Amino acid sequence: MFFRTFLERDIAVEGKAVESMVKLETVTKKVEGFSLKEISMEIPGGYICGLIGPNGAGKTTLLHLIMGLLKPDEGSVSIFGKNFSEEEAAIHDDMGVVLQERLFDSYLSLKENGAYYGRFYSRYEEVYFLELLQKYGLEPGRKYKALSKGEELKFQFAFALSHHPRLLLLDEPTGNFDPEFREEFLTDLKEFISDGERSVILATHLTDDLDRMADYITYLEDGKMLLSQNIEELREGYRMLRGEAYKIKLLPQENIIYMEQGEFGAKALIEHRRRFQYDAALTVSYPTIEELMYCMTKRRKGGKRC
Repeated sequence: MFFRTFLERDIAVEGKAVESMVKLETVTKKVEGFSLKEISMEIPGGYICGLIGPNGAGKTTLLHLIMGLLKPDEGSVSIFGKNFSEEEAAIHDDMGVVLQERLFDSYLSLKENGAYYGRFYSRYEEVYFLELLQKYGLEPGRKYKALSKGEELKFQFAFALSHHPRLLLLDEPTGNFDPEFREEFLTDLKEFISDGERSVILATHLTDDLDRMADYITYLEDGKMLLSQNIEELREGYRMLRGEAYKIKLLPQENIIYMEQGEFGAKALIEHRRRFQYDAALTVSYPTIEELMYCMTKRRKGGKRC
């Protein structure tokens, strides 16, 4: 099977077991005619998990379940080994979010918003918050309602970092950032997880970012989890082949996930096996995350192996 689910895995850092930041077990949730179906995943500390899938796949619904904004109809959600029904305040104190929704008071300034909402977090640091605003080019006295979408997300990011969370949840932020800030944002995310005790879940359609920085990839489509896996294992498990179709078809058919033919040859995603001997005329490469998404989506929609 090429659809693999990363359910439970012993992760160790320097020989010590790492606590699970997020754990979902067979979670199902119906929301306005849409449903997530039997989602199971586990994210350890010190990692960036990329959450990918087409529009409407269920990425935002999954984030809302992890945030406690939605309750599962079936299954369980635990954050830092805690559940929302018993320790909601403690969970939220350790969680930072950047969402597409407007989260702050439109008529307060950025500094006033930070002071007002910061009082709900035990580790909020106003000095650090103001330093981040300056770093990201945001005036503390500016009204929140005057921000562009990109500036609003920068503000949310600055506020999230300022209360020192253990888990960051980010919903499609980078598409609204200019290229220069996008680089700064990705650098700050890497620094955030560098102590091995904090994690990030980043929902995005910009898969180039994830190719560069993600440790795990979770792929949703039509409310189903098709894949949740360590990115190194993921890359090692698949190959993209380009060349003449008949040479690709010499491989075992069950390992050809999806192939399409164009004017200048064929390309295919295959499930790699160490024993495979690829024809020297074929171009063989590790698939990008975008290529994985494309081929798996095509296959799910009825695309043929060959």
